[in-house]
Amino acid sequence: MMNMKQLFIILLCILGIVCHLKASSSLRRVENLNREWRFALDDYEQASKPTFNDKDWETVGLPHSFSIPYFMSKDFYVGYGWYRKQLDFNTEEIGKAIFLEFDGIFQEAEVFVNGKLVGTHVGGYTGFSVDISNTIKAGQNLIAIRVNNLWKPNVAPRAGEHVFSGGIYRNVRLVVKSPVHIDWYGTFVTTPDLEKNQGRSSSVKVETDICNHSGKNGTYRLLTQVIAPDGKVVTSVETEEVVKVGSSKKFSQKTEALVNPLLWSPSAPALYKVASKLYQGKQLIDEYETTFGFRWFEWTADKGFFLNGQHHYFHGVNVHQDQAGWGDAVTEAAMQRDVAMMKEAGFDLIRGSHYPHAPAFSKACDEQGMLFWSEAPFWGIGGFKPDGYWNSSAYPVNQADESDFETSALQQLEEMIRIHRNHPSIVVWSMCNEAFFSTPEVMSGVRRLLKRMVALTHRLDPTRPAAIGGAQRPLGGERIDKIGDVAGYNGDGATQPDFQSPGIPSMVSEYGSTTTERPGEYTPGWGDLKKDEGWKGRTWRSGQAIWCGFDHGSIAGSALGKMGIVDYFRLPKQSWYWYRNEYRQVAPPEWATEGTPAKLQLEATRTEGIRTDGTDDVLLTVRVLDASGQRLSNSPAVKMTLLSGPGEFPTGRSILFEPDNDIRILDGVAAIAFRSYYAGTAVIEATSFGLEPARISLSFIGEEVYCKGVTPETKERPYKRYIRQNTGEELLTFGPNNPTFASSQIEGYGAGMAADRDPKTSWRAAIGDTTPYWLLDTEKNLSLRKLDFCFPKKDVYRYVIEISEDNRRWETLLSKSKASAQEQKITQVFTDQEAPTGRFIRIRFMEGSPAAVSEVEVQGIMQE
Repeated sequence: MMNMKQLFIILLCILGIVCHLKASSSLRRVENLNREWRFALDDYEQASKPTFNDKDWETVGLPHSFSIPYFMSKDFYVGYGWYRKQLDFNTEEIGKAIFLEFDGIFQEAEVFVNGKLVGTHVGGYTGFSVDISNTIKAGQNLIAIRVNNLWKPNVAPRAGEHVFSGGIYRNVRLVVKSPVHIDWYGTFVTTPDLEKNQGRSSSVKVETDICNHSGKNGTYRLLTQVIAPDGKVVTSVETEEVVKVGSSKKFSQKTEALVNPLLWSPSAPALYKVASKLYQGKQLIDEYETTFGFRWFEWTADKGFFLNGQHHYFHGVNVHQDQAGWGDAVTEAAMQRDVAMMKEAGFDLIRGSHYPHAPAFSKACDEQGMLFWSEAPFWGIGGFKPDGYWNSSAYPVNQADESDFETSALQQLEEMIRIHRNHPSIVVWSMCNEAFFSTPEVMSGVRRLLKRMVALTHRLDPTRPAAIGGAQRPLGGERIDKIGDVAGYNGDGATQPDFQSPGIPSMVSEYGSTTTERPGEYTPGWGDLKKDEGWKGRTWRSGQAIWCGFDHGSIAGSALGKMGIVDYFRLPKQSWYWYRNEYRQVAPPEWATEGTPAKLQLEATRTEGIRTDGTDDVLLTVRVLDASGQRLSNSPAVKMTLLSGPGEFPTGRSILFEPDNDIRILDGVAAIAFRSYYAGTAVIEATSFGLEPARISLSFIGEEVYCKGVTPETKERPYKRYIRQNTGEELLTFGPNNPTFASSQIEGYGAGMAADRDPKTSWRAAIGDTTPYWLLDTEKNLSLRKLDFCFPKKDVYRYVIEISEDNRRWETLLSKSKASAQEQKITQVFTDQEAPTGRFIRIRFMEGSPAAVSEVEVQGIMQE
């Protein structure tokens, strides 16, 4: 029999639970939705309907890509894929504001709830939110998402040198809010007085968008608190406003000055938070936290870049998002490892090439102290083709597509800025990369769009400049570099005369472009920056960024894809160690050598506390050792197998590394990321014939526990390189606007003048140059078909034309070193059988010969 005291305690507990439920139900609920989706490639007419039978579909977790498993093929599936998931809602949630938030779907998404289309989004690199409030019901609801990655002439980007795999390749969340709430990415935090006060103090300005979906007008109070890195509230401000029904109201608030705030910098990335609390009367109805930092910066045309009042010449690196096996569908933990790896080597700026990266990537830059150049998805490719694929003109060639394309580019720029604007790491918004790779007739459209993008950036975020990335062409009066506030010059833009002390803030946004397979060589990839020790910087230049940080998939093939200082599997090449030694003074390890393999060593970046919500994973690394434990360069085939427990490789329950395969073991080491969507202990074994195997245990944590025989088993995904059908051999043209280099040049006759589509301009070697040459970098591995060289005038030219794959070993294509006849144009045609292959084309003039070229055109077929 229960006594009164026990009854009283029980009643108190019940009351506490009820009060808790009432309080928590009035605030937002954020739920990660990455787990347990049903997926199938292809298009299905009735797949949006709850009655559709998807029992034969694969169970997958997000992030997910159509292409998994993917290992750097230049081709990938293009078409449709469907994702389906059941969600339950209780009766208390009906009537609230309910949203699905997506961090990125490539490239077009149609979102259905219970068979009804509730939202669409076009644009593969920016997130979006879909209101499903009026479509869900109490109980079970079907979420179905139709995704396609079809190339479209009026959607940005139209071109690029990455790959464009489809899928829900970033995080998805369910967000349940009060009908009156803070909007999606609805806060904008700035520190308006910080620069004026030289960092000694600043107020905090916060603009907050409040949405009223309640059905009636109301007065609402917004409490905004600034929280220091130690968790203490250091200042706050309150505002009360009327928010009309069906509208959004911007609350503009400014705190009192905060004295001596901790400044954010690469060496000390201090992060503050703004806590936004929305009240109706005394009831808290919504709250949201925004991370920000106190820092100010200045880009100058004559003295470079300044951070917090101090000159800072940054050493940067270009970074693509994809990784071995998983393609673009990488976890937040993988992004954090990428930033950490570049930070460890001493780099302090990342250029997000060439699209908006995930919010988690910007967050990793904030937390680790990495400056970030965030770029909009408007870019082009050398040797572009007619419309139909991502090797088309960067800007539309048909007038009917122009308006929609510009709308698409502006929409994604606006989304990028809204999503990422509070990250202190971001110090510039970039409009494009090499948008000049457009057909000449539409360059006026390129300029118009860039001007519109710059104006929109200034309106949306006056605190950061707008950059023109990859602005090294055109030359002369048609140049685009000065359309924005900052110019980024790629490749030969570092040395082209037009762009030396250009009168605007500038950086070398790409240098190097050296194709190597791991382990490579212990050398930097300075490229043309090594001339006159340009890699040490110029007083007027803000910094430089190597192309590139990591190997990546590329529609241009491996010649471009393998230009990283770290390979696709996230294993450093020797050049990464060179930079680490140069920038951090950390000596390289002893290189692996040939020996007698005896055993394997299996390691993981972490072994415990690995989350199962699709945001976390571990990198597994297997090494070949001799009997004494010395690392060897021998590279036998090695297999990793999941022996027991939950988890998956991109290929399923096992993965095989071979030295001559896309899934490679090189220099005695291989690596791959491993993830799980179920909690439990995974036991993984690495084996190789004749060697002692190695095992490792990984502990995954989460609500859903793996149970053998009950939990859906990981589907095997045998790897087969995807090959596009019926593409044929495409003859590509290079020369115009491609990178050019020369031994020397006369003022007004730079190297780029020989590849600018204008036969009236030309390159000319400097007087006194005894070994003059001019060089074209096609940036592709080509099977050569035709060469056209034009000289400024008829004369007796003595020269040798050569081709090279690596800019070191050269093969002669044509020798006229002892010519005696006059000529002005050379045309050399190669048949399929005799076609040489290479990336670089060079013409060397003999001593005493005129050394000048007015125009060059090269045709060839791109090789893998």
